[in-house]
Amino acid sequence: MGDSASCFATNRKQECEQHAQVVELPRIYVWINASRNSAYKERARLQHISYAIAKKNTKICVRARPILRARPSTAPFAMRSLIHVSKEKQLHPGAFVKALVKKSAARGLVLTEVPEPNIRDDEVLIRVRRAGVCGTDVHIYEWDAWAQSRCKPPFVVGHEFAGDVVEIGSLVESIKVGDRVTAEGHIVDEHSIFSRTGNGHVDPSTRIIGVDRDGCFAELIAMPATNIWPLDATISYELGGIHDPMGNAFHTALTAPIAGSVVLITGCGPIGAFAVGICRAAGASCIIATDINEKRLELARKMGANDAVHPDQAELAVMRASDGHGADVVLEMSGVPSAIHQAFKLARPGGRVNMLGIPSKTIDIDFASEIIFKGLTVYGVVGRKMYETWHQMTRFLRSGAFDPTPVITHRLPLEAVDEAMHLIKSGDAGKVIFEVA
Repeated sequence: MGDSASCFATNRKQECEQHAQVVELPRIYVWINASRNSAYKERARLQHISYAIAKKNTKICVRARPILRARPSTAPFAMRSLIHVSKEKQLHPGAFVKALVKKSAARGLVLTEVPEPNIRDDEVLIRVRRAGVCGTDVHIYEWDAWAQSRCKPPFVVGHEFAGDVVEIGSLVESIKVGDRVTAEGHIVDEHSIFSRTGNGHVDPSTRIIGVDRDGCFAELIAMPATNIWPLDATISYELGGIHDPMGNAFHTALTAPIAGSVVLITGCGPIGAFAVGICRAAGASCIIATDINEKRLELARKMGANDAVHPDQAELAVMRASDGHGADVVLEMSGVPSAIHQAFKLARPGGRVNMLGIPSKTIDIDFASEIIFKGLTVYGVVGRKMYETWHQMTRFLRSGAFDPTPVITHRLPLEAVDEAMHLIKSGDAGKVIFEVA
């Protein structure tokens, strides 16, 4: 970088010093607009302004925001740098909200009051109306081995929700106060190679609300504006609040050739039941669903399964529907080792197995006989495609061809968290919803 850029940074340092003396800011953000090749160099160079702000007991965050065009070729290494200084805002300073909190490294959740979330300039504040309860929340509630290795209490739990926007940051333009919204709960690096190649859903730097940062089992939640998804006027808060798990089902089903196919779905929990309805709407010729829980099999029937059977009856049902060839597509939703082996066995040669269920332990698989010699295509499903899956959900719901309502079996207040967890663990519930407001 040239001397002119150094002088500019020095001048801005002095201005920041003066600004910090005038305004008490709890958090300072320094945004850098720069050419793509040099943004990160200037980011490092400008770190020296932090000492002036640190004197005021503030926290500095220097972020590079590349622009699409660099300066003219006559000055290839020059850049224009615009310093934007802002602070986190709170809707009602000193206010508290009700929330379900993982307070310590022990079993259970605590309903308590927490400070109202602050929002940054690129975030929005949402009043939560409905929130879905997920198996992940049960893991955190039980404080099992996975939760202990991943989560760091205290934090607000929950990652499925819908509500109303009550405040927007100064940099937010596409969202307004009063909008009815839901949100993608996986927060990713928008500038990573994964995001920029359409694979943000597998970005290793993903942070999940309600797991890695405060979640939605609360009256208010702060979310990045880029993660917000608007709700059609015809979509209720209740359905908006389960877009996350529905999105898992859409991703699992619609990355396979469903139209005209014989489809086997192993595991009829809420996501498996959603997948039944999606495959029916997408034109599957026959859908066979399996589970060991009769209540879940009944949900699968309500969602449109042609056959809903116990696993020991699956082979007969699949072969009868496929003229003895096997399922064209298998959606493995359970993570149970025996179901995974059955998925490979009952897929026809040249068929496809999409896998969403997560095994609790390592599984031995005979790759030669189960996968390779059958010529199977195996696809691992993580989250939702950003944001292809979200468009698919909106269009299916808008058309009326897919109705997930039968899967919702219980609606409870936040105070009934212990009951909600018991219902899910016992297998006596489909989808459980918290009615927050």
